[in-house]
Amino acid sequence: MMGALVAGGVDAIIGGGGLVLIPLILAVAPGMPAQVALGTNKLTAMVGTASAGLRMIRTVSVNWRLVRVAAPLAALCSAGGAGLATAVTSDVLRPIVIVLMLVIGVYVALRPQFGRTGDTGEHPVSRGRHLLALALAGVIGIYDGFFGPGTGMFLIMVFTSVMSRSLIQSLATTKLVNTATNFGGLVVFALGGHVLWLLGILLAVFNVIGAQAGARLVLNRGTGFIRIALLVLIVVMSTKLVIDMVG
Repeated sequence: MMGALVAGGVDAIIGGGGLVLIPLILAVAPGMPAQVALGTNKLTAMVGTASAGLRMIRTVSVNWRLVRVAAPLAALCSAGGAGLATAVTSDVLRPIVIVLMLVIGVYVALRPQFGRTGDTGEHPVSRGRHLLALALAGVIGIYDGFFGPGTGMFLIMVFTSVMSRSLIQSLATTKLVNTATNFGGLVVFALGGHVLWLLGILLAVFNVIGAQAGARLVLNRGTGFIRIALLVLIVVMSTKLVIDMVG
């Protein structure tokens, strides 16, 4: 239960809560199939991410025009990705994801002003940027259903770079879209009978508590804190993926 609480806090701050919770579920129940752990985590993560998103949008500006299209699109793409995962091994994605994360880390580290200011909504973003953001959100949705690690980070980068939003605005938007990708993946896992509903709901209660604490911390500390958390997440996730790949 404490693992779910910590995962909720980590996920609300920058994403990556699954890196905490999935290994813990498998450690506590070593005989559990990986698909069941993933499906149960989707349920827990969906509820926790949604609660963090609801907390953030009370005070953070969100591009609702984008969210209204990106969320259902990402959910459908995530469902497709989850279905694809049953036929293709995700190992082929590990080196690609590691390289992408390292590139993002270098980019963010070398640009101290990245994500510190953003469009307040007074100046509309071009149609071309909206379409690009939607296309990338769809691709990331497929990735989330198929593999998953770093989904929140990739969405934050898209919304910050393409939509010219600040990191904290992008994080709030990401929570809403990431809730949709979790839902899309959950539907596929549920149809396959790979969700332990009682366990998932119990973990979700603690995950929400952690998510609310994480969201409060982000809102109080601001963009600079998110930037540091993003760089830390990149290092941790890259290291874990390398260990998994060579292990």
